[in-house]
Amino acid sequence: MRARNIGAAAATALALVAARDLVQKKHALLRNFPVIGHARYLLETIGPELRQYVVTSNEEERPFSRDQRTWIYASAKEENNYFGFGTDVDVEHVQGHAYIKQRTFADALPDLHDPQSPLPSAKVLGGPRGRAGAFRPASVVNISAMSFGSLSGAAVTALNKGAALAGAMQNTGEGGLSPYHRNGGDLVLQIGTSYFGCRNEDGTFNLDKLKDVVAGAPVRAIEIKLSQGAKPGLGGMLPGAKVTPEIARIRGIPVGEDCASPSRHTAFHDVDSMLDFVELLAAETGLPVGIKSAVGEMEFWQELATLMARGDRGVDFVTVDGGEGGTGAAPLIFSDSVSLPFRMGFSRVYGMFAERGLTDDLTFIGSGKLGLPENAAVAFALGVDMINVAREAMLSIGCIQAQKCHTDKCPTGIATQNPWLVRGVDAPSKATRAAVYLRTLRKELLKVSGAVGVAHPALITTTDIEIMNGDYDARTLASVYGYKDGWGELGPELAREITALLTTGPAPLQKPTD
Repeated sequence: MRARNIGAAAATALALVAARDLVQKKHALLRNFPVIGHARYLLETIGPELRQYVVTSNEEERPFSRDQRTWIYASAKEENNYFGFGTDVDVEHVQGHAYIKQRTFADALPDLHDPQSPLPSAKVLGGPRGRAGAFRPASVVNISAMSFGSLSGAAVTALNKGAALAGAMQNTGEGGLSPYHRNGGDLVLQIGTSYFGCRNEDGTFNLDKLKDVVAGAPVRAIEIKLSQGAKPGLGGMLPGAKVTPEIARIRGIPVGEDCASPSRHTAFHDVDSMLDFVELLAAETGLPVGIKSAVGEMEFWQELATLMARGDRGVDFVTVDGGEGGTGAAPLIFSDSVSLPFRMGFSRVYGMFAERGLTDDLTFIGSGKLGLPENAAVAFALGVDMINVAREAMLSIGCIQAQKCHTDKCPTGIATQNPWLVRGVDAPSKATRAAVYLRTLRKELLKVSGAVGVAHPALITTTDIEIMNGDYDARTLASVYGYKDGWGELGPELAREITALLTTGPAPLQKPTD
């Protein structure tokens, strides 16, 4: 009897669904195929999960393949991150794949048994321009700009504590400096076009508020965000679903409304006035000041390098973001097709400064999927001094690449403000995972550097790596990206200095530079 009642109820429910499908006018598929048409929408909904866990190969999925995610997860958990039985990559045919050329002999190399895997920057940030707060970053791997709002408070807390444990820095993102950024980690304060945390009521910049923010937190540097790789020229976007009362209070914006930052700054209007703004911030705070930008037209970079060549004004660092970088929310056209990929964009920017002999006078920071050893090694060979990691850091604290960041429905509680979902993030344990991931990436970079025969990844050159160029042919990075002799390399003094810092033996001789 009970089974009969259940069957009758199910049949009634199906009849009601069918009747509704037949009379509704929104979906043609359901009008033509009532009930069974819902299967199509179900499969569409779970399609990403089916592809992620069942269909795709270990190297196929994007933005991060299964092998890449597995390496990050295992590294963060201090599990075995080795792979067995050989590579999944079709090594003779994958166009664009990078191959690092090991050396048979090497000079003095760092000790790889230190669990902290110390790997400081080869350059003193702000040193060439004599900033009062100049310092040598203790880690070449740091956490990229991700605002509270885009990420949950628990996720920001975990990343900040993880940065502190690993001796790294965390970029605040343009959303302002929140209480969750105050958990022991050193900070890079990002200033975006809306000047959150240092703005007047009309949205313009307020220097006094900036100085108060800097004085009340462990801010080591200031980054002026011009654009980012995933949505260059568009400005930031925080969907209204994520604008909680707390976020609204920190940013000074209405609750529950989309928060769209302007695409361009109002505190300056060209390269010349931007450099005046940079020098003002540096003089008033004593901190190194730099810019972050995706790469599009090159006139901006040419003018910046030309003005800096005079020596009276300049940025202390340049963060170049690749078009393959991630974001919480962006139109598809911007994610897919606006701004150059990292390697192409960075090499063009680096060339502008190299032509004028300025590369030792500022720090180059790269971002855009560089939190994987291969990509990071290529970036260092091209001339990067430090890298910022964002999505990789998110993966280390539990992100599963659900790609729901823009919906406020992140299932792991990392990119959402939903209290029920956020409760899944245990900040103390996730902080440990973030720290272990940062240390592991540094250790991998030291291993790769040692294989090449140098003490630091910044000493890897553009001739030490080749890029696959069709079947059975490869070209050096220098050839692919048009680098001249000495480009991408540290000056002799910087090279000797960083080698001495990392080793106990004599510094190796460096190749002469023009």
